[in-house]
Amino acid sequence: MADSDTETFQVDLTNCDREPIHQLGAIQPFGFLIALSTDWLIRRASANVEETFGVSADDMLGTPLSEYFCAHALHQLRNRLTVLRGPDAVERVFGVAIFANQPGRLYDFALHASEDGIVLEGEPSESESTSDPASAIRAMMARLDNTTELSAFFREGARQVRALTGFDRVMVYKFDADGSGTVVAEAARAGIGSFLNLRYPASDIPQQARKLYLRTPFRIIVDVDQVPVPVLPQRDERGEPIDLSLSVLRSVSPIHIEYLKNMGVAASMSISIIVEGKLWGLFACHHYSGGRRPGFERRSIAELFGQMFALKLESRERKELSAYETSARATSDRLLAAVAGDAGLLDNPEWLGAMLQETVPCDGIAIWIDGKLASSGMTPPPEAIPIIVRRLNAMAAGRIFATDHLSDVLPSAEPYADVAAGLLAIPISRSPRDYVLLFRQELIRTVNWAGDPHKPAQLGPHGPRLTPRKSFELWAQEVRGRSEPFNEAEQRVAEMLRASLIEVVLRLNDDAQEERRLASERQELLIAELNHRVRNILSLIRGLVRQSRDPAVSAATYMGLLEGRIEALARAHDQITQDNWSPAPLARIIDTEAAAYLGTRAGRVDLDGPMVMLRPRAFTTLALVLHELMTNSAKYGALSDSGSIRVTWDLDDAGDLRIHWRERGGPAVQPPRRQGFGSTIIQRSIPYDLGGLAEVRYPVTGLEADFCIPAAQVSLDGAAAPESGNRDKSSASAFETPAVPESRPVLTGVALLVEDSLIIAMDAEDILTRIGAQRVVTAASIDQAKVEIENEQFEVAVLDVNLGSETSITIADTLREMGVPYIFATGYGEQLRLPDEHAEAPIIQKPYTAGNIAWTLGELLGR
Repeated sequence: MADSDTETFQVDLTNCDREPIHQLGAIQPFGFLIALSTDWLIRRASANVEETFGVSADDMLGTPLSEYFCAHALHQLRNRLTVLRGPDAVERVFGVAIFANQPGRLYDFALHASEDGIVLEGEPSESESTSDPASAIRAMMARLDNTTELSAFFREGARQVRALTGFDRVMVYKFDADGSGTVVAEAARAGIGSFLNLRYPASDIPQQARKLYLRTPFRIIVDVDQVPVPVLPQRDERGEPIDLSLSVLRSVSPIHIEYLKNMGVAASMSISIIVEGKLWGLFACHHYSGGRRPGFERRSIAELFGQMFALKLESRERKELSAYETSARATSDRLLAAVAGDAGLLDNPEWLGAMLQETVPCDGIAIWIDGKLASSGMTPPPEAIPIIVRRLNAMAAGRIFATDHLSDVLPSAEPYADVAAGLLAIPISRSPRDYVLLFRQELIRTVNWAGDPHKPAQLGPHGPRLTPRKSFELWAQEVRGRSEPFNEAEQRVAEMLRASLIEVVLRLNDDAQEERRLASERQELLIAELNHRVRNILSLIRGLVRQSRDPAVSAATYMGLLEGRIEALARAHDQITQDNWSPAPLARIIDTEAAAYLGTRAGRVDLDGPMVMLRPRAFTTLALVLHELMTNSAKYGALSDSGSIRVTWDLDDAGDLRIHWRERGGPAVQPPRRQGFGSTIIQRSIPYDLGGLAEVRYPVTGLEADFCIPAAQVSLDGAAAPESGNRDKSSASAFETPAVPESRPVLTGVALLVEDSLIIAMDAEDILTRIGAQRVVTAASIDQAKVEIENEQFEVAVLDVNLGSETSITIADTLREMGVPYIFATGYGEQLRLPDEHAEAPIIQKPYTAGNIAWTLGELLGR
């Protein structure tokens, strides 16, 4: 930039918003950073990794992390990575020994996912580790709870953070609506002065920094004099720098370093206070001599305290708001009751103003209806009201409008700012023509700024755009032309009044309107719950589609069977979600299936048994079983004629649920000649999925079926409890394998399949049979598999790695000793790490396909 340009170019600190502070390409030197690919190969490393590992960053690139970390350390990191939830999640691991020969050399780590890999940050563990973080947090929370006033709550929060971290000064910094911020509480060592009640301009914290405060609630700058360490390479193969938005070690913007030095700060730390998803404020910590680095674990406790502090603050604000809104609603009800009986009261501004002042304090009120004005108290001149109304009509219709500086939107309001500086406009008709206008008079006050917020930035080492102010001395400003702002709570109450007044003006029925609102909320809640829960059963659909196929039936029959089974699942799912995924009554699902087939004739199904609740897993399994029983009965059994069904149930001494199905009065029954998918569902679902029992008999008088549901799946009081064996398998794309015709004979003998989901197992059975297996023996657990291995000789085995709360590794150990070839199946794909003795075993990724099974088994068997 030319000198002449520099002299005329006047800027303020809002220009800092252009700085990409999340892409500075460097970290602070108190730790190291390694960026990994999804298969844990090193893609980037900070230049200081050689200090820890004795290998330069360039030499580490492209090598696996396992060359530098011991196996136990890698296991800890991988385990922690699996619990990451959400795009901005950062997990921590403390006290990790990364060198097998140096168990006392411990490091703390932070991990987060990037767009194309994993970012791992480490730093040496500190000896000041807190022995019982939970107790520390409980004690800190108890001290907060003992405060009554909000000011004391803020002050205690600052004291707790300072005691925990040891910084010279800790401030509670609250953001205002205009982006500026005020120090509302402070805890500091003696002799360093006070910043309490000082206001800082919005430009001191640029917009991109505020966004990062929301994404990464914790930030530490250990020493402003430290030289940043670059991350190598600076740009990847696409020319992109590394995104350090979630980095714990992210280096600091040069302008922020200069800003801190101008304040005399040597080290700083911030903890975001996030209330209702918005950045309410910060814990701002300053240290004035040398560096300051509390241990990672202690910093994490401070971050957790910040989150708990925000929750407590939100709870207090909600409690106050609830009390205020309750009082406002009572006033609103009285107002509406009076107006409903006498609409002429809307023309009485004195009465209406007195009523509204109980909820939204104001100094004057004006009512504009059909071009007529009525006013009371301190209001603008009558000739100014139509001008205000025209300006409101030009804004968004049907919404309230609030300002504490009316002349900002209407310059002609400046002459009467002393009596009407603030305005809250409440539209009371569907078209933007009628208003209730609340006015507040000018409130002259003095604001204490930490330096002149209007002073432009001066030329400095970073140029005029990026040079922060140097003066933080007290600067008092007299504020005129503004009123006391209408806060969010008051605006919400005004919005409530707007809706209510519109109803009265338009003669709407209040009860009907409230019922519609509640019905809409219930519907939205139900839809949201259904959308969430239905994902848990979508994996069953593919198996149902495949298993319902039967070459002997027509396409229309096939579609009918498939639709009926899917609808049965949908009905069961719908009933569970109505109770927020809690246990649901057994009788409900029987009634539902009966009604689906018989309509008003559902009374042909007689039920008898105590009130019993089934947990969601058992409920959906039994839904399919009952659907198949009901379908068979409607086609061939009692319901196809004039017969009836009796379903009874009871609990045995062990708490197991015994269900008895009896059909009578229908055609003579004969055992089926072949076992189709429906019969398989009836006989195998409950034993396979729930560990229960199922028995089906075909006496000539009518089909009989007995089922036993284990006590673990039964709830007498409907209380929700975690189900055992809950499986949450990750979904990943299938491995690329050459296309293999489904008829290619790869197997010649008996195959063992270990899979804990019946429908998925049946799908795999079909595939193994099509590629040559004489027979497929299926097991759902380790114990069952061991029994089958003792009783059968297998040509090959397909093992699902994850079997609920256990794995199939022990089965693989047995097969390896016996010399039986085996492959693993998993949803984790290439990320799966097997024990060394099974490292050579082939792995296929779910879902099963004829291609991946045939190809992998063919390679394994040399065929």
